[in-house]
Amino acid sequence: MSVLLRFLLVAIVILYIIRALLRYLLPMLFQSLVNKAQQGQQNNSRPNGQKPTGKINIDYIPQEATKSKVPDTEGDFVEYEEIKVK
Repeated sequence: MSVLLRFLLVAIVILYIIRALLRYLLPMLFQSLVNKAQQGQQNNSRPNGQKPTGKINIDYIPQEATKSKVPDTEGDFVEYEEIKVK
C-alpha cells in the first residue's frame, strides 16, 4: 500500500511540474515561431522596399465568360395545375 501511495504522490508532483513548465514555455516557443514566420514573410515581400509602378489593364475577356453555360434550348417546361384543398 505504501508503494502505491508513494507512486501516486510522485506522479502527481511530476505532472504538476510539467504543467507549470508548459504554461510558461509553450507561449515563448509559439512567439518565437511567429516572429520567424513574420521575418521570413517580410524578406520575401519586396526586395529593397520597391513598390510596384504603373497600371494594370485587362483588355481581353474570354468568350466563355460572356456566354451562359446552359443554352436557352436546354431544359423542359413542365405544365402543372394547382389543386386547392378545401
